[in-house]
Amino acid sequence: MKRDRLLHLGSLLWLTGVWILLWGNVSVGNIIGGLAVGSLITVLMPLPRMPVEGRVHVLPLLHLTVMFAYYSIQSSLQVAWLALRPGPLPATGVRRYQLGIKSDLVLTLCVDVLNHIPGTMVLEIDQVKRVVYVHVLDMGSEKAVSHFYHTVAQLERLFIAAFERDSDWKPSTWRNRDHEYDDHTQEGN
Repeated sequence: MKRDRLLHLGSLLWLTGVWILLWGNVSVGNIIGGLAVGSLITVLMPLPRMPVEGRVHVLPLLHLTVMFAYYSIQSSLQVAWLALRPGPLPATGVRRYQLGIKSDLVLTLCVDVLNHIPGTMVLEIDQVKRVVYVHVLDMGSEKAVSHFYHTVAQLERLFIAAFERDSDWKPSTWRNRDHEYDDHTQEGN
C-alpha cells in the first residue's frame, strides 16, 4: 500500500510538472492548477496496476543511461551519413531477437529504448515468448547485422542488471492471463 501511495504521488508530481511546462512559467496558480488537473487525471483515468518486482540498481542504471546516449548519438550519425552519402540506400530488414527479460514493465522500457535509437523500430512483440521483431535501417553488411545484435544484447544485459537480478526476482502469482493480481501475494507491500 505504501508503494501505491508513492507511485500515486510521483504521478501527481509528474503531471503537475508537465502542466507547469505547458503554461511556460512557475506560479502559485499554475502549481495549484497542475495539482488539480493531475488529481482529476489520476482519479478519473487511473493506470492499471502493474507488477513491479526486484530492485533498481543504481550503477547499472547509470551505465544503461550512458550506453543509451552513446548508441543514440552513434545511430544518429549513421542515419545522417546514410541520408547524405552518394549512392543507393543500404538494404533494410526485420530482425528477430529473443530477450531474457522477465517483467512486462522492463520489457516495455527496453522496447522504448530500442525505438528511441535512430535506425531501429520495434514492429512486434511476442509477449509470451519475449521475442521482439525490429526493423533495422542498415542491414547492408554482415558488420551492420552483427552491430545490431551486439547493441540489443548489450541493452538487454544492462536492463537485467539494473532491474531484474535473479537474487531480487520474486514474481507475484497471477490469477489469469489478463495480469490480475492475486490479492494474497500483495499483502505486506
